[in-house]
Amino acid sequence: MPENTNTPGRSRLAKLSRQRRIALAGVATLGAAALAFSAVPGDAGTTTTDAASSAKVAYSTEPIKGVKASITDQLAGASLKTEAIQAKADAKAKAAKAKADAAAKKKAAEAAAKKKAEAARKAKKAASRSSQRVKLQPVAATTYANNLNGWINHALAIMKQKGIPGSYYGLYKNIMRESSGNPSAVNGWDVNAVNGTPSIGLLQVIQPTFNAYHVSGTSTNIYDPVANITAAANYAAARYGSIDNVNSAY
Repeated sequence: MPENTNTPGRSRLAKLSRQRRIALAGVATLGAAALAFSAVPGDAGTTTTDAASSAKVAYSTEPIKGVKASITDQLAGASLKTEAIQAKADAKAKAAKAKADAAAKKKAAEAAAKKKAEAARKAKKAASRSSQRVKLQPVAATTYANNLNGWINHALAIMKQKGIPGSYYGLYKNIMRESSGNPSAVNGWDVNAVNGTPSIGLLQVIQPTFNAYHVSGTSTNIYDPVANITAAANYAAARYGSIDNVNSAY
């Protein structure tokens, strides 16, 4: 048998159920609106539509913070990378400067050494030229007077070169005793004359003695004053140590 929808009791029940559903929906709507209103800023609108829109913006702030952090990290990494590149460039520039400074110092040292060597070479060359000039300069010949004083001094110069001892006084005293300063004096009466070898010249030397003790570089003529003196002094040095030690006929 079909249900009668016009029954008074059922009608009231259906009406009550519909009212309850409407009430529950209104409570739910009011709750959502309250939640949305509490999520928006204080200066936002009070309409339900605005509150819902603001709630969506509020819920999206968390992902935005993460994006900002990621960008900050990227910028920090880029800054560190830039600093590393700059440090590397600075180190490279410093190394290049040090290398350039070392090369400059080496070049300066080489230039100084070259300059010093050149100066030494020039000095040596100048010294060599000076030495050559000294060697090429003619030595002025010493002249001696043609008298007893000149003969003795000339003989002394030769004796000094040959290492023959004797003094001016030793020669002079023996010459004056033997010949009185006469280079042509000849002793024709002593034992030497008797034996055929008379004493001749300033220091009265016999020919065999003159020949044996003749000093090279002097005349071979026994009457030559300088040759006679140097030969007699050479003989006296060999026999008495020096002409200065002879005080009588020898």
